[in-house]
Amino acid sequence: MFGLPELIIIALIGIVVVLPFWKIFTKAGFSGWWSLIMLIPIISILALFYLAFAEWPIQRELNKLKNNLK
Repeated sequence: MFGLPELIIIALIGIVVVLPFWKIFTKAGFSGWWSLIMLIPIISILALFYLAFAEWPIQRELNKLKNNLK
């Protein structure tokens, strides 16, 4: 069973992993809640590939605005 020090360490590791990805997902235009996926080992790798190769919502919005200016 985990004691209090171990639970604090696990929580800190979770925060260190989730917070940067929360910021990355929100800057890309995705929901910040997607950052919780980064806590699941195999799924996190798939999420990184999706983030790298998918069209971001912020890019879609920018393209739409560029097309309206033409």
